[in-house]
Amino acid sequence: MNRHQAGASVFVMALMPGPALAQSATPGAVVTLAPVVVEAEAPEDVDVAEERLRETPGGAALIRSERFKKRATVTLSDALDATPGVVVQDFFGGFDQPRVQIRGSGLQQSPVERGVLFLQDGLPLNRADGSYIVGLANPRQTDFIEVNRGYTANRLGATVLGGALNFVSPTGSTAEGLGAGLSGGAFGQIHGEVQAGFADDGVDAFVFGDTSRRDGFRDKSTSQRDAVGGNAGVALTEEVSARLFAGYTDLSFDIPGPLTRELLERDPESVFGGPTVIPGAPPTVVGPGPNVVRDDPRREATQARAGVRVTGEFGAHVVDAAVGYAYTDDVFIFPIASGVRETEGGDTTIVGRYAFRPDRGGPLPLVEATASYSFGSADRRYFLNEAGERGAQFGAHDLEASTLALFAGGNVPLGAGFTLSPAIAWARATRDNDDVFGAATRPTIAFNPLNPDVRLPDGAVPTADTSYGRTYAGVSPSLALSWRPLERQRFFVAASRSFEPPTHDDLLATTGGTPNSSAGRPNPAAPGVVASAFATPDLEAQTATTIEGGWRGGFGPVGVDAVVYHSWVEDELLTLRDVSGASLGAVNAGSTRHLGVELGVDAAWAPVSGRLAYTFQDFRFVDDPERGDNKLAGAPPHVINLEADWAVTDALTLGGRLYWRPEETPVDNQNTVFSDPFATLDLRAFYRPLETVDLFAEVRNAFDETFASSTLVVDQARPDQAAFLPGDGRAFYVGLAVRF
Repeated sequence: MNRHQAGASVFVMALMPGPALAQSATPGAVVTLAPVVVEAEAPEDVDVAEERLRETPGGAALIRSERFKKRATVTLSDALDATPGVVVQDFFGGFDQPRVQIRGSGLQQSPVERGVLFLQDGLPLNRADGSYIVGLANPRQTDFIEVNRGYTANRLGATVLGGALNFVSPTGSTAEGLGAGLSGGAFGQIHGEVQAGFADDGVDAFVFGDTSRRDGFRDKSTSQRDAVGGNAGVALTEEVSARLFAGYTDLSFDIPGPLTRELLERDPESVFGGPTVIPGAPPTVVGPGPNVVRDDPRREATQARAGVRVTGEFGAHVVDAAVGYAYTDDVFIFPIASGVRETEGGDTTIVGRYAFRPDRGGPLPLVEATASYSFGSADRRYFLNEAGERGAQFGAHDLEASTLALFAGGNVPLGAGFTLSPAIAWARATRDNDDVFGAATRPTIAFNPLNPDVRLPDGAVPTADTSYGRTYAGVSPSLALSWRPLERQRFFVAASRSFEPPTHDDLLATTGGTPNSSAGRPNPAAPGVVASAFATPDLEAQTATTIEGGWRGGFGPVGVDAVVYHSWVEDELLTLRDVSGASLGAVNAGSTRHLGVELGVDAAWAPVSGRLAYTFQDFRFVDDPERGDNKLAGAPPHVINLEADWAVTDALTLGGRLYWRPEETPVDNQNTVFSDPFATLDLRAFYRPLETVDLFAEVRNAFDETFASSTLVVDQARPDQAAFLPGDGRAFYVGLAVRF
């Protein structure tokens, strides 16, 4: 079943001097077009964007697609893993919903739907309430990825602790001609793509289409992704240019769910059949967790996006105006405790930007300002999950959201290589829910815990109104000082605030279910017990104060990008689950603190090159009455990604990657259950027999390591709980790409 999922459309671009950027999120970037008259060779778009991010005093980086595209298979992990500070924990492989978190923002959601602003060509994949479907991001159709960690994303309208990721597509000017690719390999995976680019006399256009299928490493883990899209640019006058964007994505995947530790080690390809109940007084429950075999959870989502942006350059002044729209249809079939959630609606964003850059040779504007307004609505409906099929409706909600974000900042040269960068951002968000269910009772269902395939009598609970209207507003100032004593050496310190209002997924959640009963039925055998089917907590916005310092530079063939940060977080948004994995809704924690190190090292001694990405995370509660100073669950303390490539000849390159988590990761906030350390090794080869032909080969997890790539995040876990998500076993892939 294909549904059209709705995603928010914020159009955010940032202002840059020099040549125009196609869909860069760097404020004020102009639209790249094929020049009518070429007087000198201009820098590549990616070079201009990289220089801007390199000069930014904070956590910022640029990922070139060459880093991950010379591979037979490309996932979101492949695109982001080599970037320090961006932690990706795969859930089920393929094209699903990995946990992507930056500096711990949105860490405890499963699936993760908050904490980072995701952009495709400057158009957000997020909905107007800040939530997103991470599988909609498409690294295959990317020229480069702009990474703004922490406050450096404030100028993009993202005042969240995590920051923003912008996936920048090719244009007709940067990808002229025709191209096609085909790859496949283990676990029934196959991918095909075509693209075409055209540029001439002030006009360019780019279109693409790709399709992917995968049976999956585990049972019940098939996935598919189809996408088409493109953009077109035109020079309206010598000063004014415009670009149109459009795209459509159809995504679906099964959810094989978590395993117990015993099943992970014995049979990682299996799926869990729910807890075993041993009769007694009271009965004994062994292996709490969802019954994936019976409930057949999966997700099906589509999103259509379109936008237009007009940019004018008038001497030292750059003005942007943009509007974008996205329509998303999302069907999420959870296990029985949460049921079937269907969300359908559209989101619109209007953006205006201004930059003043009298020094056209400098990478940072002297003054920049942004106003962004995103608004949208969605119909959300809840249905019972009756052994994998949609059953009776038990909830109906009309959701509306809006976010107004204002930003103003500057970069003031002080002399002697020093630059002062003050800025202030203000955001106001509304979240409105109108409960339109109407019936006097909400239906419930249950299965016999002693025999989970046997249906118990149906029940019902009184309907309680879940409507709410919430408004949040916050100021996020920042101040940074950077120093460039030498051309290649840059040092900075910065202090900032962040502000993150909850999403509708935080404010409205099913509750009161078990692995054998639906929401509102905490005891499967007692259909008449009165219980709430929904939680609508009165949440505060999450705020944080962050200090950070860093160095970008290096010596000779070695480049270094190092950042250390410490965030004091108030009212951190946590999404809690019980020992069975059933939702307990969202809460505000008291005080927490996030301490981290983000270190990237590049080195090249021809014909060998290498890269180290190291992320350290120590996220803790602070004097919490229940959890003390425990670590927050779900954050690996150390994440090490080490890559090396050897150019054997001009045509042949051999390479490999070591991915290592050397320390155990807490599964629960009580720090009683941990996921084991692991390391995996990937090997790859790239061969270019002709200038227009590329061949790829790859071995993933070469030593066939059994490990948990991720886990559920719960408040209090049990050692026998189904909470571990297996990573893929050994896999072989090959691929071919041609250009015309």
